[in-house]
Amino acid sequence: MQQRESQTPSGAGRIALSALLALVVAMGIGRFAFTPQVPLMIADGQLTLTSASLVAALNYLGYLCGSFDAMRARRHVERRLHAGVWGAVLLTLLSALLANPWLHGIARLLIGWASGWAMVLAAAWSNEQLLRRNRPGLSALVFAGPGVGIVLSGLLALLLNGWRVTAAGAWLAYGGLALLLTLIIAPHLPRRGDLHRPETAPAPLLLNGNLKRLVLSYSLAGFGYILPATFLSQLAATRFPHSLLAQLVWPVFGGAAVVGILLGILTRRWASAHIRLALALWLQALGVFIGGLAPGLAGLAAGALLTGGGFLCVVQLTLQYGRELAPQHTRYLAGLLTTGYAIGQLAGPMLSSLSSLLWQRIDPALYVAGAALLLAGALVWRRAA
Repeated sequence: MQQRESQTPSGAGRIALSALLALVVAMGIGRFAFTPQVPLMIADGQLTLTSASLVAALNYLGYLCGSFDAMRARRHVERRLHAGVWGAVLLTLLSALLANPWLHGIARLLIGWASGWAMVLAAAWSNEQLLRRNRPGLSALVFAGPGVGIVLSGLLALLLNGWRVTAAGAWLAYGGLALLLTLIIAPHLPRRGDLHRPETAPAPLLLNGNLKRLVLSYSLAGFGYILPATFLSQLAATRFPHSLLAQLVWPVFGGAAVVGILLGILTRRWASAHIRLALALWLQALGVFIGGLAPGLAGLAAGALLTGGGFLCVVQLTLQYGRELAPQHTRYLAGLLTTGYAIGQLAGPMLSSLSSLLWQRIDPALYVAGAALLLAGALVWRRAA
């Protein structure tokens, strides 16, 4: 009876929804709620633009460690996924008690670690289970989770700003939302043995030219998108203070990310994965340049649409292309790619910190980020035979 129930569409839908909400909590809220929090934390005197860059860098360092550990884990794999989701909840709530930049940095480091676990393992678990149930199309929807979380946290930020809530109060609101969602999905997350462990290890993964270019491309993608993703709300607040429309830029970014995933699903038969990946990266580059160069709120909104629209689509297409290149090493390659992505993300705030120190603004760093996305697309445009 249990085996028959696991093969039903509702079972597949439950798995996809649970994985999606796990990424809403760990990524969209736990990790990315920091973006709309930056203006509040600067206004409350907890951070400066430079220290915000360093705190963000610690978050990406944690993400690097978590994804690398998830890639190599052989024991307690399911526990790591549970710890990633619950850790994001508890640390988000704990952030309400912190005011020192270094304490926030430690919290962001740990949240980054938790989200690295959740991203790699939730994707691996859901992809494996949905393939077994002949529902691979639902795997792409799982990657909409961070975008849905960004929309939710962005709209919540809009309400909180209207109510003049402090940064501490906002952390409690984000943590409360994450707690509610986690209580809903906790019974449906994988238990021991649910993540497949092959009886015999596959042959070691050999990085051929295609795989090397994909890893480098994805690392550049992490570097290229992270500056607008981290500082979009602060850019809007600086350029258009007290503007209600400026506060909508972040949820627009998240909504565009969800739409990008849906468009990717609808166009999945239009071209090969690496061609669509290159186009998504180039559209992101265009968005970064428009956001940095175009004056007015329309330019910032257009930048958010294009950069956000490619954000999760790039993640999903990269992992899909990686599965095509190395189908026997899905989780290991996902961890390797996510580790490279995290290294790129770690470099982004370092550059923005240098830019803010030298020019008191991060616009010069944005242009470098856009160039990195152009190169990332060029690396995967062609696939060697």
